[in-house]
Amino acid sequence: MYQKQIEQLVILQQIDGEMISLTAEVENAPKEIASLEKKCRDVEAQRDQVREKLGYLTDQLSRLETDIEDDHVRMKKSKSKMMMVGNSKEYNAMVREMDSLEKLNRSRDEEKVAFAEEVERQTTADRELSEQTEALRADLETAQAGLKTRLDAAGKRIAELSEQRTHACGVIPKPILSRYEFIRSRLANPVIVSVTNGVCSGCNISIPPQAFIELQKGQQILSCPNCQRLIYWDQHIMSQEKAEEAQEA
Repeated sequence: MYQKQIEQLVILQQIDGEMISLTAEVENAPKEIASLEKKCRDVEAQRDQVREKLGYLTDQLSRLETDIEDDHVRMKKSKSKMMMVGNSKEYNAMVREMDSLEKLNRSRDEEKVAFAEEVERQTTADRELSEQTEALRADLETAQAGLKTRLDAAGKRIAELSEQRTHACGVIPKPILSRYEFIRSRLANPVIVSVTNGVCSGCNISIPPQAFIELQKGQQILSCPNCQRLIYWDQHIMSQEKAEEAQEA
């Protein structure tokens, strides 16, 4: 009788453990979708910022190229005029103007190089973020497509386990079941654990020698004095398994 009760409690715990995992999956699956959606939005926002910056840089680069081209035209005209200058005063004035234009153009050329380099960097960033977005969108579509299937399968399995749990609870004496449920409400799984070589596998602490002796007798279900979980001597279950194997053989 004792061993049968232990076996049923272990079965009940296995059922509860699977139900806990499935319930967590049902709760977390929509959260996973929400997390992927947020990642998509975040990456898309980054990409939009990059594209906005890229648009500004492209406009500035175009403006610089236009200004540089206009200055080249002005310099050509100034050089042509220098050939027609009638006195040194006008000549010197035109030389100064051309020097100013050349300095301005050198500065603009340097600025153009800097803008072109930044455009290249932002173009690379845009491409990488676009690839990330596509990958995340594909993951999201796959997750969304499989969500209903996952939830349906989990719900079906939970229903099956609920029936198995009802059956298991029906064959366990109410006082023992009440102790199991009481401990389960206060401690995380596992609720019932084996004792091997006098050590509780739930808290990994040795139980008192007298308690271990009582446990080995297999007359009543005991609790670990340290973690309060239900305990059983592992040899009892092993002996039962060997007996069942012998009967099957």
